[in-house]
Amino acid sequence: MRRILMLCLLSVLADNAAAVSIQHWELANGAQVYFVENHDLPMLDVSVDFPAGSAYDPAHQAGLASLTQRMLDQGAGGMSDTQIAEALANVGAQLSGHFDADRAGIVLRTLSRADDANPALKIMSKVLEQPAFAEPVVERERARVIDDLVASEGQPQSLAAIAFQKLVFAGQPYGHRENGNIDSVRSLNSVDLKSFYRSHYSAQAAVIALTGDVTRAQANQIAGQLTANLPSASLAASTAIAPVPALQQAVMKRIVFPSQQSQILIGQPGVARGDPDYVALYVGNYILGGGGFDSRLMHEVREKRGLTYSVYSYFMPMRQAGAFQIGLQTRADKTAQALAVTQQTLANFVAQGVTAAELTQAQHSIIGGFPLRIDSNQKLLEYLAMIGFYQLPLNYLDTFPDKVAAVTAEQVKLAFQTHIHPDRMVTVVVGNAPEQPSDSKSDGATK
Repeated sequence: MRRILMLCLLSVLADNAAAVSIQHWELANGAQVYFVENHDLPMLDVSVDFPAGSAYDPAHQAGLASLTQRMLDQGAGGMSDTQIAEALANVGAQLSGHFDADRAGIVLRTLSRADDANPALKIMSKVLEQPAFAEPVVERERARVIDDLVASEGQPQSLAAIAFQKLVFAGQPYGHRENGNIDSVRSLNSVDLKSFYRSHYSAQAAVIALTGDVTRAQANQIAGQLTANLPSASLAASTAIAPVPALQQAVMKRIVFPSQQSQILIGQPGVARGDPDYVALYVGNYILGGGGFDSRLMHEVREKRGLTYSVYSYFMPMRQAGAFQIGLQTRADKTAQALAVTQQTLANFVAQGVTAAELTQAQHSIIGGFPLRIDSNQKLLEYLAMIGFYQLPLNYLDTFPDKVAAVTAEQVKLAFQTHIHPDRMVTVVVGNAPEQPSDSKSDGATK
């Protein structure tokens, strides 16, 4: 009876989530447009994404995609980077970008009034369609990237993340370091960037997301303006990414680092965007390590044993299977215990599944908090761009709460047992902790 009452409550919460009306169309040049009209505030948010992330770096040119995206607003259409920044500031607009393994993009936030929006959109058009890639500026930005790469070598969090990525995605494009490495970045030049831009930033590959105080006709005009002079589609590179192979055995890597704390990352390939098990995994992961103090990992590792301040887990779905990751930091002398407790908690979770009380709590929290995830144009734009880029259903936001409410404990257990294999995890430990006897089954790698 209690379970039935809670399901009824979850259904009401799901039904009360505000519906989002997403309009979608394709321009004559092949660009895909996703639009949500909202006249509550005089604001306009626009993003344009391309399949131009680090997974598309040539093997010998790691960091090329990232540096190309970084350079877009560093001079374009006859304007310097300073002139671009000043012109945007004059109309109160903000231009930013985002970049990951799958995609690279530019985001504009501006007032919707024509006197403000038109100059801002004109600058965005120049940045997208006429980047200069001037060699002196490329040299300057290349030096800044190298400085960042050098600095990261002294950060245990970065060392752990880099090693984890390489081992989870060994031999696969997702294993590329987003910013490249020092030697590869040092070799990049303006010619390389122009070539990558011409082959990856075509109108046919563009996904435009818009939300805010404009009509559909205005949104269509803006989308056309932003893509009219992009490179020819005939030059476009393939957007295919090789599938991520499953791990065949456990891998342990210890990196010696002078620190009183150990950084620990555990994980493996997870799921791709659109996987039918994703919602069950999402709900289950809230219980495992995504729900803060509601999670089992937090309860077992922090609350019961005081081994860490924070421990988390998450899935990062991508075009192909992205990472499933557990992360924590602990005292060097507690490394073995913290690692053992974390591994056992994961193994128990996969083997035993979740309780009815845990499931109801997770569903209530996820559904109750969902409206806050789309309560601003900027947040909604991020979802809109994701839906467009990964070709998810237009009703994705409307149906997500209902799907969460419908998840059963059996579905969570089956989904985790299908996708997560505790005996085949990559484990990376960065710190001063001595090696343990269990490391005899690892690759023995150290640095």
